[in-house]
Amino acid sequence: MKNNMRVLLAKKRQKVSDVAKATGLSKSTLTALYYERTKRPDIETLQKVANYLDVTIDELLTVED
Repeated sequence: MKNNMRVLLAKKRQKVSDVAKATGLSKSTLTALYYERTKRPDIETLQKVANYLDVTIDELLTVED
């Protein structure tokens, strides 16, 4: 599973810290998601990030072959 968080943040000129402030999620959780270190991200976390970025979870995540 690959996430597009890095690309989506770059397009909006946002930082991980901006997402943390707006969503209440910890910066360490978001950083792990940003660098794709999280193997099984929590669905609530993904939903908050997707809502903040104004995308669906499908747009946030990409299935790798």
